[in-house]
Amino acid sequence: MKSPVEQKYRSWVEVDLDHFSRNWNEIKRLVGPDVKILQAVKADAYGHGAIEISNIALKNGVAFLGTANADEGVQLRVSGINAPIIILSPSMDSEINDIIKYNLIPSVSDIDFARKLQDGYQKADIRAPIHIEVDTGMGRGGTMYNDAFKMIQEISTLPNIIIEGVFTHLAVSEVISDYNERQWRLFKKLLDKLEKHRIRIPLKHMSNSGAILNYPKFHLDMVRPGIMSYGVYPSPQDKTGAKLWPVMSFKTRIILIKEFPKGFSIGYGRTYITGKPSKIATLPVGYGDGYGLILSNQGEVLIRGEKVPIVGRISMDMCTVDVTHIRDCQVGDEAVLMGCQGDQCISADDIAARLKTISYEILCALGKRAPRIFLHKGKADIMEPRLKRVFIPDEEKSISRIDNIIRSCFQTRARNVELGDAIYYEMFETLFGKEDRMLELRTNFRYDIKVENYPQNEDPSENLIEEYFKVTTHIEYVKTIRDAVFMIGCAKDNQQLAAFFEDKRCEYRWLLNQAEDFVMERDFKIQQVRIDDQDVPIIRAENTDRGYEVWCGGDHLQASLNKPVKLAIDIVSRKLKNNNILSVYLVYPTRGIHISFNYAGTNMRNVREVSFFAGKHPHPEITKARGKSINLKLNDGEWIFPTSGVTFVWDPS
Repeated sequence: MKSPVEQKYRSWVEVDLDHFSRNWNEIKRLVGPDVKILQAVKADAYGHGAIEISNIALKNGVAFLGTANADEGVQLRVSGINAPIIILSPSMDSEINDIIKYNLIPSVSDIDFARKLQDGYQKADIRAPIHIEVDTGMGRGGTMYNDAFKMIQEISTLPNIIIEGVFTHLAVSEVISDYNERQWRLFKKLLDKLEKHRIRIPLKHMSNSGAILNYPKFHLDMVRPGIMSYGVYPSPQDKTGAKLWPVMSFKTRIILIKEFPKGFSIGYGRTYITGKPSKIATLPVGYGDGYGLILSNQGEVLIRGEKVPIVGRISMDMCTVDVTHIRDCQVGDEAVLMGCQGDQCISADDIAARLKTISYEILCALGKRAPRIFLHKGKADIMEPRLKRVFIPDEEKSISRIDNIIRSCFQTRARNVELGDAIYYEMFETLFGKEDRMLELRTNFRYDIKVENYPQNEDPSENLIEEYFKVTTHIEYVKTIRDAVFMIGCAKDNQQLAAFFEDKRCEYRWLLNQAEDFVMERDFKIQQVRIDDQDVPIIRAENTDRGYEVWCGGDHLQASLNKPVKLAIDIVSRKLKNNNILSVYLVYPTRGIHISFNYAGTNMRNVREVSFFAGKHPHPEITKARGKSINLKLNDGEWIFPTSGVTFVWDPS
């Protein structure tokens, strides 16, 4: 029986987060407890998924995350990651706004950029950290070694900049080389000079993966592992230094098998001709997935635990393999392009050797349009295709794409596709209804309840006086109204209440627990409706299949549409005395509440409240006057989310 992963996707990349954590434990063992670790997550964490890798790195104790540019840092920020993020490459002037807005740490390589950064920080009224890169022989980013001290001196005088770190990058750290020692001597000489001049910088760092394995004395205050944390050695000779576990596998499934006679050509350009009757399987992977064209007629994949050769030219979306020698091979069989199956493995290094490139490129490119399946404690968290992964909020204009992003976030947070979808649909139905409609937001919500005995001069019915309370309710809030004519609905049961929620013109909904002699027109009365303290006429009131409808408004409200107004409703109803609960519900996001329950003179005993509020501040301020009232309050700036509310309870008579 196939798993949900196998049923949904033709090809996928598996990212084993447990293997990533094992590699991290090796790194911590090598550098010791006093050295901080920056996890390189640039290039989407070398193709593994930057958001997911960053989160697991945080659980393992990472001090910093490293990106290549501001956009990558923004992606992490908008995904909810608050850890310090260093941009490891020189930044552009155009990135300064995002650096400030998203609290990113730039690496500085020239004084002109530092001055512009100072201007930006000063305008934003902040002091913020930077790391300064020094070129000791890499010949890429960083200020030249001979100019470094002077530049650091000048930057140290800029009042809004904090020099948090200084670093350099090794050119050949994956091997033991005199060149590494030369870079070390230059960097150490600079550090000593800074110390001599009392320019103290908290974090000095130069070790990447190769140096972590080969040069313990280079570890300094912090190391920057990249490739080794993903289970790949910087070079073959480094394998004795640590035990690493490959994190990424790339898998697909056979989609077609055909029998060919001898002499039949396979693929574009007829680069492969069958030398005998052959069984050829088609895989839905090609160079569009990062599976390089150069692997044509020389690559291998694993099927049923055996290596099978790529035959013919790899095309954009497909490739073909010779499975003649595989017994019982069939459509749907798993094919491993990178990773292990049974006792056989194909590593990133194996593929890189055939392509005459490096494993870094393989990890970043392979399976770039396939979904990532994140394995954690033996379970798979299914993610959406990687093409949907990278986004910058300010560039989002498509409602459907935003919806897909939100839905994916719920799936990821719930760690389950079905549960994530259920939360997504429930949230949107609660906030928007089943149709695409404007978001309902309410502020300054007041709900004043007054419960009293019926006065004898108000109704001569002895039954009414003995069995019922008179309940007067004042409801008030600020919101944007969309319709000049709207309805207040009173439902007899939950089915009718649900029907009122379907009607976007229903401004307020009421649910009554009526007695046998309950008469809706008599026992539920709208006394007054006001908008911005002006009376709103009641047009009609009628019983319908969905409940009691009171329609209000008129053309005079056209000028008030689509802007915030204060809406106030006064309602009088009756309540059975032997029903000892009364509830208030908030079904829309609401900012600022004041709910009062006044019961003086009713002989209610032991009145108390049970509140259930969702939001950043779920505990309202509660004040009580014994035998008289209970008040709940949240400040005007505090949001309450649906579904929230309070139930007032008292002892039965």
